[in-house]
Amino acid sequence: MCHPVENFTWQAAVAPQSREKGIAMKKTFVVLLALVLLPAIASASPTGTKKRRPLPYEFGRAIMTVPAGEKATMPEVKFDHWLHRAKFTCRLCHVDIGFAMKANGSSVTQEDIVAGYYCGVCHNGKPGPDGKAVFRACENKYSEDDVRARCKRCHSVGEKVEPAYNFAKFTEGLPKARFGNGVDWEQAEISGLVKPVDYIEGTSFKRQAIKDPKDLDLVSGVKGMPEIIFSHKKHTTWNGCEGCHPEIFKGVKQGSTTYSMLENYEGKYCGQCHLTVAFPMTDCQRCHSKPVE
Repeated sequence: MCHPVENFTWQAAVAPQSREKGIAMKKTFVVLLALVLLPAIASASPTGTKKRRPLPYEFGRAIMTVPAGEKATMPEVKFDHWLHRAKFTCRLCHVDIGFAMKANGSSVTQEDIVAGYYCGVCHNGKPGPDGKAVFRACENKYSEDDVRARCKRCHSVGEKVEPAYNFAKFTEGLPKARFGNGVDWEQAEISGLVKPVDYIEGTSFKRQAIKDPKDLDLVSGVKGMPEIIFSHKKHTTWNGCEGCHPEIFKGVKQGSTTYSMLENYEGKYCGQCHLTVAFPMTDCQRCHSKPVE
């Protein structure tokens, strides 16, 4: 054990610059520790119990509740984003078709789907963008055979249903990522391994291409933390401008929206997507990628 006087003498002998550097290193360590702990805090339940980390094929899964009148005969719907995002852009479903960004925010009904809205835009028994017929999701009348063969392809919560697409087999040739469902969707799109459709005749309208704004350097509010490099090009490929402005980010001028990591982890701003479907914020380096000068 060090003698108190010896310890004091050693502290006093340290150069001021070294002390400042040590303090800065401690601050950086605290920031990094906080970033590691934030996901755990965000995933904790109100009782303080940490939720189980979703398996890769579960990441992005949304459970769509069934209207009260149908609950007695039909299980809830299990919707896997990974399969649909491999085929369609986020913008197509959340802007053109009109699905809310929050689970059950659209209150989809069987009548809506039969009439050709929401899921019924594609799941209508007609050929899709790839030329293959997409199974018809809902009918006004259905038999027990329909329930077993067709309805439970979607209404599968609590049911033993073999999915039409196996996650491991479907994604085995796609570039890998460390978090989320383990797929680097951005690189998969750039490489042409997935070609998400962004237009459906009769639902979408043709847009004139615009020049993407340049990348933005977003300064971190914590000293020593790498700055964020935000790419509009990467986001507009999947979301378009309408996916983010003005509902999520209120302005189009840099600095018009200020936010914090805590707000992101509350599901606001970047957290709208990067907690649920896009790569999660546990992958800090994907955003905080500009070295500190």
